[in-house]
Amino acid sequence: MARDQELDLVEISPTATPPVCKIIDFKKFLYQQKKKQKELKAKTAKVTVKEIRFGPNTDDHDFNFKLNHAEKFLQEGAKVKAYVFFKGRSILFKDKGQIILLRLAAALEEVGKVEQMPKLEGKKMTMYISPKKKK
Repeated sequence: MARDQELDLVEISPTATPPVCKIIDFKKFLYQQKKKQKELKAKTAKVTVKEIRFGPNTDDHDFNFKLNHAEKFLQEGAKVKAYVFFKGRSILFKDKGQIILLRLAAALEEVGKVEQMPKLEGKKMTMYISPKKKK
């Protein structure tokens, strides 16, 4: 039947009993499969990570300014990587850096959840916050 119609006999589901076959143009079938794969790939959510940098002696005004930016990023659906960068001897104030990051986490509690608690890596203390699911 496939030769009469100048088409191909394509096995669609080989694991089914009995196996499912269709008489179609094989090139067109491959093209449609590629198109479906591309469509599925386009629908997957791409996660972006925005960074916010603090110093160990960041003032209230600067903190609030950066807090507003972090809130905006989370509402847009991006993750936020907040970090405190210690220069030179300021590494002595690790506790100040941790206080700043925990204060940020508490302020962003409504729009995001802490993915990773503050952790010191070299001269940076980092913390990740991901957006909460919208209802």
